Amino acid sequence: MERYLPFLQGKRVAVASNHTGTVGRSHIVDTLLSAGVKVVKVFAPEHGFRGTADAGEHVANERDARTGLPIVSLYGRNKKPTAQQLADVDVVLFDIQDVGVRFYTYISTLHYVMEACAENGKALIVLDRPDPNGFYVDGPVLDTAFRSFVGMHPVPLVHGMTIGEYANMINGEGWLKLGVKCDLKVITCIGYDHTVHYDLPIRPSPNLPNMAAVYLYPSLGLFEGTMVSVGRGTEQPFQCIGFPGWSKGDFAFTPRSMPGAKDPPYKDTTCNGLDLREYGEFITRLEPRVHLEWLIATYGAARDRSRFFTPFFDRLAGGKALREAVMRGESEEGIRASWEPGLKKFGAVRKKYLLYKDVH
Repeated sequence: MERYLPFLQGKRVAVASNHTGTVGRSHIVDTLLSAGVKVVKVFAPEHGFRGTADAGEHVANERDARTGLPIVSLYGRNKKPTAQQLADVDVVLFDIQDVGVRFYTYISTLHYVMEACAENGKALIVLDRPDPNGFYVDGPVLDTAFRSFVGMHPVPLVHGMTIGEYANMINGEGWLKLGVKCDLKVITCIGYDHTVHYDLPIRPSPNLPNMAAVYLYPSLGLFEGTMVSVGRGTEQPFQCIGFPGWSKGDFAFTPRSMPGAKDPPYKDTTCNGLDLREYGEFITRLEPRVHLEWLIATYGAARDRSRFFTPFFDRLAGGKALREAVMRGESEEGIRASWEPGLKKFGAVRKKYLLYKDVH
């Protein structure tokens, strides 16, 4: 804290954070207030400030019951802080635990916060946190024609960067609107590098409850654009896959309405599929890659393949190439080979912005 408190003294501070922004057992907002910092408001990403909202659920502006501070939602129509919302702010402090996957929307929130700060002459301080999937880079690089809130930049599905490194890349590559530059300061982690397997102390969102889910998320997140359930509405979201009537599935689960998954796919209907809990916890560390075998297998098992993919899939995948390759029946090896030129090009860009020792 001694590295960033001096930049906050005598300043009006807005904190962009959620439930993962902790200092020990205390929330960053409570910690700053205790240190005499003048926090004037909170900007909250998808899932809200306390991290309880469903994926994609509209989060309203409110006041934090604990501190009385106004909370401004950066999810829904207002994804980017407005000039009015920044008028009484001198510096924005960004502290959100990311998971290192392109379609996880916290990096999109980071982009819009950076852009707003740049346009309104406000300083931004990013408190860096380890990337739990930061020990590899893999997947298709986003085709910018498919740019959306679940993929804004030409990066692979797994980019292998901390949120601080990613912020430097957004700035350095001129990805903000009209190439504006943000007055950015990154407070780096102590004792972390990309060879470290870091266990998250707090679940980053309601449906990533443990490390098995975090490790499987790059591969299973793609199923959100298909007819396959990833276990939302069960005790093991993103640790199983299935759909009603899958004959090869040796595991059964029934999604129910629950906090964080109020209306899950196949609610109250039994799904047959695969239990990937142990696989996620152990094998994904030993085989760090985006696993396509499950996508290929479920597509092959679908009764009506014309309805297997939804339009959302191409936004998650970052283009239409992956969907078209699966539909053509290409092998996992062939699909992975098609990613190599993009991954090599991205690797050269990524190297410029690394703040920590890399895996290789």
